[in-house]
Amino acid sequence: MRPSLLNPLFAPVTSLAGVGPKQDKLFRYLLDRSETPRLVDLLLHLPASVIDRRTRPKIRDAVPGTVVTLEVTVDRHRPSPPRNSRAPYLVYASDDTGAVVLTFFRAKPDYVEKLLPVGEKRYVSGTLQIYDGTPQIVHPDRVVDEASFATLSGIDPVYPLTGGLAPGSLRRAIAQALQRLPQLPEWISAEVIQRCKFPDIAEALNRVHVPVELTDILPDGPFWSRLAFDELLAGQLALALVRAQLRRPAGDRHAGDGRLRKKIIDALPYSLTMSQQQAVAAIAEDLRQPVRMLRLLQGDVGSGKTVVALLAAAAVAEAGKQAALMAPTEILARQHINTIAPLAVRAGMQVAILTGREKGKERRELLARLEAGEIDFLVGTHALIQDDVIFKALALAVVDEQHRFGVRERLTLTNKGGAVDVLVLSATPIPRTLVLTYFGDMDISELREKPAGRQPIDTRALSANRLDEVVDAVGRALKAGRLVYWICPLVEESEAEGAGHLTNATQRFESLQKRFGDKVGLVHGQMKGTEKDRVMAQFAAHEIGLLVATTVVEVGVDVPAATIMVIENAERFGLAQLHQLRGRIGRGAEASTCLLLYREPLNEMSTARLKVIRETTDGFRIAEEDLRLRGEGDVLGIRQSGLPGYRIARPEIHGQLIMQARDEALRIMKENPKLKGERGEALRCLLYLFERDEAVPLIGAG
Repeated sequence: MRPSLLNPLFAPVTSLAGVGPKQDKLFRYLLDRSETPRLVDLLLHLPASVIDRRTRPKIRDAVPGTVVTLEVTVDRHRPSPPRNSRAPYLVYASDDTGAVVLTFFRAKPDYVEKLLPVGEKRYVSGTLQIYDGTPQIVHPDRVVDEASFATLSGIDPVYPLTGGLAPGSLRRAIAQALQRLPQLPEWISAEVIQRCKFPDIAEALNRVHVPVELTDILPDGPFWSRLAFDELLAGQLALALVRAQLRRPAGDRHAGDGRLRKKIIDALPYSLTMSQQQAVAAIAEDLRQPVRMLRLLQGDVGSGKTVVALLAAAAVAEAGKQAALMAPTEILARQHINTIAPLAVRAGMQVAILTGREKGKERRELLARLEAGEIDFLVGTHALIQDDVIFKALALAVVDEQHRFGVRERLTLTNKGGAVDVLVLSATPIPRTLVLTYFGDMDISELREKPAGRQPIDTRALSANRLDEVVDAVGRALKAGRLVYWICPLVEESEAEGAGHLTNATQRFESLQKRFGDKVGLVHGQMKGTEKDRVMAQFAAHEIGLLVATTVVEVGVDVPAATIMVIENAERFGLAQLHQLRGRIGRGAEASTCLLLYREPLNEMSTARLKVIRETTDGFRIAEEDLRLRGEGDVLGIRQSGLPGYRIARPEIHGQLIMQARDEALRIMKENPKLKGERGEALRCLLYLFERDEAVPLIGAG
């Protein structure tokens, strides 16, 4: 149960004055929520910058191009002529040194008359420009009378916005939310507060949203850092609670005698790499221990994680138990089963797949076999965590691409068995500090070598002006029977308003189809699963030679014969994403080429990224560079910078707080694992506030 003290913060934003259904829709979009956001969501939406309105020159001394606040008298109005609604509504105003024109486009006359009554004194703030020799301010940001001006701090926060939402509406909503902030208990220990010089949370929220100094909203300042620490502590404490649950001594263990593993290794067309052998040995050792396994297996695209997962599943099957592998997409789940099935058959293991596509009778039969214990290894999407999926004896949960699954999904899967061991696969090598952030103290195995027979990939960057040459080269490759990927960032224009110059996949498909006819196919995320599979199968069978695609091919698509990839608007992709995409080629015996087409001019960040991707194919180095270049939003394939699941903490700024939050969480677990007493109650408030409360039921009542 959520502490009742927090109820005011969990009221919907529609309970605020001035927030109706239209605003609700915009706030959902802005705050990335499927239902009406709550006041807490507004309060944790922090400003991106500030405007300093404290400069108050006379009109004569105002510097063009700067934000100024002028004290003026309103002289006269000139409304737009009735026949020409496009002409602006002008208001003339002055002080004792000169005149200024305030310009409004598509304005409602009664609104402007009320805002700027003739003959009255007003304080007007905005960016001053010179137009036809006269100072003017187009759509002033602020127009207030003397009484209101006295209450303004002179510093306005500027928030990330969404189309259609006025900055004023957001500011007014946040101001109301701040007034409803209850008196919250302190959950950070006195020692940490003293060491980090943290203010209390109410002061932190107030100073970030109503800055007194320009520096109040800096992420490395005391106010933002306090909120970042709260968020990191909530995350680390939730992980530690789940971890304590998973680490309880677990009865009978799950490793068998090795007979199935031997059959699989004998059936492999190649020998395991050194690091695969080490990972398999480490997992077998974990399975023997009296506590549950929690291991992260990370390795580049194509480094052989699936085979290691299959050998782990074989180890539990030897002991008569079952294993499950959960992948984030259907394409990935089918990819895994294609690798696993032929090897499992050789060892006499029963494997099956369960996604949203298995329905009706087929699904019922599969579930009956699973419950009877006839299936040793079940691969699937989050269809695996539905209530009617019952295992006879689930002993190992393998979770692929972990950062796409929350703690909740992980728990739901592991709750389908007793003392289930957990193996997490990640194709994105995650730098050490981030592993702590996401998984707490997890054991790690890394697959560093590329599998045998992999060819190097020649990566080049070209300006988009040379598109015609690239299309000609693709034509020559198609003639020679090669398979080519052509990657675009978007499906259709509507996906990103204002991304006008981005090539969308549908457009590029049409233009290439004109040139190469039915040799061209298209896949993107908005297509049905069956349709995507059909096109992919045509590509793999050489029925089409050129596949135009969005980033749906980023994970798990395996067509070893494909040797060329063109990535359009490469400057729009993060490093990890470029690396993942490029990993789709160079999987066979032929040399491969990756062409990065970029639009000029390139900014510094894009230049640095393209340089790294040309120089190395080592995913671990790329992950570290990515973290260095732009914080780790991209390391985990997440668009915005900042930690996925974290709204406030920024790894490049709050890196040292991650460690401190982790130490604090471990200390709490040692001293007060059931979160009892006053401090325990305060910590429960923290977990609910930052939506990390999925761990609360684990600690039981009290």
